[in-house]
Amino acid sequence: MKALNLDEYIRKVPDFPKKGILFYDITGIITNPEAFSWCIDKMAELYANKRPDAVAAVEARGFVFAAPFAVKLQIPLILIRKKGKLPGKTLTKKYELEYNTAEVELQPSDVKPGQRVLLVDDLIATGGTLCAAKSLLLEAGASVSEIFGIIGLPFLKYKDQLCETPVSTLINYSSE
Repeated sequence: MKALNLDEYIRKVPDFPKKGILFYDITGIITNPEAFSWCIDKMAELYANKRPDAVAAVEARGFVFAAPFAVKLQIPLILIRKKGKLPGKTLTKKYELEYNTAEVELQPSDVKPGQRVLLVDDLIATGGTLCAAKSLLLEAGASVSEIFGIIGLPFLKYKDQLCETPVSTLINYSSE
C-alpha cells in the first residue's frame, strides 16, 4: 500500500464549534477517494489478525469509516446514535464532551451477547463519547476489544477515560 501523508487531508478549523476549540475536519479525507480508501485499507490491515465479530460506530462521522470497513470484513455494523434517533427499545448513556454534554443510544437487539466489538469514531479527543458508547455495548452484553479513530488527540488524555481498552489511530496530534 502506497504511503500517504494523512495530515494533508485534515483541515484545522480554529474556534469551532466554539471559541478555544480547534476542530479537526476529516472532510478532506472523505472527499478524496485515494485518502478515504487508504484509511479503510489501513483499518482492514490493522484488524486482519484481530478480526472483531462486529464493528460499532458513533454518529455521525464514525459511520463514514465503520460502514465500508464492516463491508470489507463482512461483519455486522452496530450504530450508536444521538438520543432520540433510534426506534424501539434503546439503552441510553449521558456523557460530557470537552465543551458540553450529550446522550447516545444503542438498540440492544443489534448486539449479540459475547460479541467482540471494535468501536470506531473519526476522532478521539477526551474519550467521553467513546466511553459512553463502550458502556452501552457492555450493558448490551458485548465486549469492546479495541477502539479505533482516524485522528487521536492524546494530549487531551483520552486514555484516562478509556482505561485498559487498546486504542489505535492513523494519525495523532500532540497539541492544538
